[in-house]
Amino acid sequence: QVQLVESGGGLVQAGGSLRLSCAASGRTFSSYVMGWFRQAPGKEREFVAAISWSGGITYYADSVKGRFTISRDNAKNTVYLQMNSLKPEDTAVYYCAVRRSNVVVKSVRAYDYWGQGTQVTVSS
Repeated sequence: QVQLVESGGGLVQAGGSLRLSCAASGRTFSSYVMGWFRQAPGKEREFVAAISWSGGITYYADSVKGRFTISRDNAKNTVYLQMNSLKPEDTAVYYCAVRRSNVVVKSVRAYDYWGQGTQVTVSS
């Protein structure tokens, strides 16, 4: 099993920034993809960003390109999501996830382990 713990969420004004962190523990894999997803009230969980083991491949949802940056520190088994120029529509619970593969994909169903989520609220 892999345990994922997110942190860094909170309340911020539109135009502000937040940095989310997700630490993985337990069974870890020699190479795996880490991703961020979000779910707003009444909506389905959606892809935000993902990163390969080496960090050389990153994918972003169109809605966050140019504003969010995903990165990872494999020595710490941690993935980060730097969120800048936040908008009210970014308000959601943000989840970290691990995919037991080094093929980066965007599908929610392709990820095997999930954290509990951290709330991000952007006020207008």
